[in-house]
Parts: sequence; structure tokens; C-alpha cells
Amino acid sequence: MKWFRVLCLALLAATAPATGTAAQKTAVDVELVLLADASNSIDNAEIRFQRQGYASAITHPDVLSAIAKGAYQKIALTFIEWGDMFSQKTVVDWIVVQDLASAQAFATRLMSEPRQAYGSNAIGEAIAVAHAQIEGNAFEGHRKVIDFSGDSANNWSGRSIEEARKPALDAGLIINGLAILCRSDDCSGRPVAYDLEKAFATRIIGGPGSFVITVDSANSFADAVRRKLILELAGLTPDELKKPRKPS
Repeated sequence: MKWFRVLCLALLAATAPATGTAAQKTAVDVELVLLADASNSIDNAEIRFQRQGYASAITHPDVLSAIAKGAYQKIALTFIEWGDMFSQKTVVDWIVVQDLASAQAFATRLMSEPRQAYGSNAIGEAIAVAHAQIEGNAFEGHRKVIDFSGDSANNWSGRSIEEARKPALDAGLIINGLAILCRSDDCSGRPVAYDLEKAFATRIIGGPGSFVITVDSANSFADAVRRKLILELAGLTPDELKKPRKPS
């Protein structure tokens, strides 16, 4: 019954857990989670304003140029809005962006989806969801980045920020921050009880070259998002971008 033994071994091999999954993933320069604030402090008009900022940034020639300079000339991108611990919602699932057409496809999907996230801040849960999305996707990036945006560093429910942040950093992820001081139709300014950028720097961001960029006016939002994306795609910090380039 040699044939029966061969058949059984083949069936076992077919049903065994997959190994070497990283080698089977699609190689990209960056795996990037855009983790955007959709908590109670952000109304529907502001949700659309934020999304428009990201849509404009990803389709901007400077961002497309940064993507084209990568080794693989493509990135994997997803957009998640965060709210309370039960309200971490994927708005646009993982998509490869490598040219204007794919960037526009991402932007169109982003602007067409309804709001799904609400509630008080659960930043730790948001970071944990973003981490799981990176670990479970079909891509393998040279850099893995969580791009966190928010107008507060307070955490009201779910796991703590540190409980989620440490495993992400231990896994080699980078967490960058976009600190929103002003929003679409008004400028509410800095939180009165604490320095938002400092709170981001000490409690949220982390990993090699991590940084915080501040949005301090409604008009600067799209510019800040675009600048942040270029830095993340190039693997630079704001200070490194300011340094004069050496002649080739």
C-alpha cells in the first residue's frame, strides 16, 4: 500500500501550517497604516476634511516621486479611523500604491466611504489594531510604519498606550505622530492641561527615526500630511530633511 502512504503524506503536507510566509509576501518599500482620529472630538465635517487632506497628499506629485525613488517603487497602504475600544474601523483596506492611477484609486475609495468610528479615545486599541494589520497583511516592507494622528493623547478605554506600543516597537515597527492642534472650521488651539507634541513624543511615537509633526491651522493640514508622508517614504526625520545634501 505504498501509494496510500504517499497519498497520506501529501495530504498532511497540504494541510500543514505554512512556513516561510515572509518569503511569500509581496515586497514593498513601506507598509504604512494611516491611523486617523475619528473620536467624539472630530465631527463629520472634520472627518471629511481630514480624509481630503490624506487623499490630496497621496496623489501629490512630490509623494508619488518619493514612492518612485524606492527600491521596489511601491508601498502598501491602509487607512483606519479610530475611536473607542469597539470602534477601530478600516476605511480602505490594504492597497498597493505605485503610480498616479493607484494613488487616485486609494483616494477615491477613501472619500466614498461613510464614517464608521465614534466614541472616546482608545489610543492603545488603535495602535494594537494597526500592529495586527501590519502583521497579518500580504506584504513585506523594508519599513513598517504606523502613522498616528490625533488631537489628544488621552486614553479612556481599552488597553493602555504602553501595553500596545511596546509590542509594536519590539516587532520593529515605527510609530510617527501628527499632532492636530487646529481643525477644519475652527482653531481650538493647544490642550490647556498639557503640551500635545511632548505627550506624543513621550507616550505614543517610537522606533528608529520616529517623529511628530504639528498641524497648527486648518490650512496647514494637507501640507503637513504630505510632508509627513514624504519623510516616512524616504525614511527621514524632519531634521534630516533640512540638512543640505552632499554633492554627488
